[in-house]
Amino acid sequence: MPNHNEDPDKPFNDAMEHQHKVEGFPTNKGGQLPLPIRLIGYFMFGGIILMILLGLFGNFIFN
Repeated sequence: MPNHNEDPDKPFNDAMEHQHKVEGFPTNKGGQLPLPIRLIGYFMFGGIILMILLGLFGNFIFN
């Protein structure tokens, strides 16, 4: 029966060890963008949605 308490980052064969040492592998460190980039995204998408809604309402009112 395999031991499931081993280190999950430990490679299971020589090829994977080579890949981890030489090529590297991606790690997930939280997955969040820095605050200024998030704020820019909020303003951009919020502005696009606001323009769409204002365009729809303006189309109904002025036609």
